[in-house]
Amino acid sequence: MSVIEISVLTPDAALQAFSDTWAAAESGDAIRPRLAFGSLRELFSAITEKRLELLRHVAADEGVNVQQLAQALNRDYDRVHADVAELVELGLLQRDTNETLFAPYDEILIHAGIRDAA
Repeated sequence: MSVIEISVLTPDAALQAFSDTWAAAESGDAIRPRLAFGSLRELFSAITEKRLELLRHVAADEGVNVQQLAQALNRDYDRVHADVAELVELGLLQRDTNETLFAPYDEILIHAGIRDAA
């Protein structure tokens, strides 16, 4: 199962996570893909309910293009296109050579501490 971990990290915690990942890579350890945001606001701006719905749909029905996805979700094409572009930029969606979409991860783990996250 392919998993990505999404976290809300303070700048110090992000530097520590980077250092830990670097050390693990140098020692040849397996590294779980990570995506970090500086605040809950940034996280919820990037990973919206509509985008999660879109990710679930692509994961269940890989090989659709943006137009097919917009039709299946009964959403405006331009909004779906913008959401897909953002999710591709984040690495949560990918396109193949035919511009069809697929989800590279089977699971997304989201960590957001309530004391450190603002």
